[in-house]
Amino acid sequence: MDIFLVILGLILMFVGIIGSFLPVLPGPPISWLGILVLHLTSVVPKEYWLLGVTLAVAVIIWVLDYVIPILGAKKFGGTKAGMVGTAIGLVLGIVIPIPGGIIIGPFLGALVGELTNKVDNKTALKAAFGSFLGFLTGTFLKFAVSIIFLVLFFSKTWEYKNELFPFIN
Repeated sequence: MDIFLVILGLILMFVGIIGSFLPVLPGPPISWLGILVLHLTSVVPKEYWLLGVTLAVAVIIWVLDYVIPILGAKKFGGTKAGMVGTAIGLVLGIVIPIPGGIIIGPFLGALVGELTNKVDNKTALKAAFGSFLGFLTGTFLKFAVSIIFLVLFFSKTWEYKNELFPFIN
């Protein structure tokens, strides 16, 4: 059962990293579930302070992921249409296999969203840049936290490797 939990935890860690780039998956909270599952094994002791701190970080980053793009768009004069366009552009950038689609898609989506909101080209370009900058900042934070959680997962697994994998010795 412990090996199953370690594998499930590892899968959750990688889904969390992927979720750092996909708007439909909350990356850090999913990565946190991987840490939690590891602590549910019979070998790794429950470290409630670690689980509590990492959960707080995951929730804060999850909330900031919604706040940062809004602040970026507002700072540069963006509207809700630009933010919706950013999300749609990101999904299209992932689905359509073009080089750099995950970067170009959100920017173009924000630009189209702003232009459909009947904003002049200069303002739309500035707002699209703000939305894009907010998206990149949020994505970077989610990715960084998910990687840190992965490092924690591996360090705990390594610390208890002999007990988790007794057949390897």
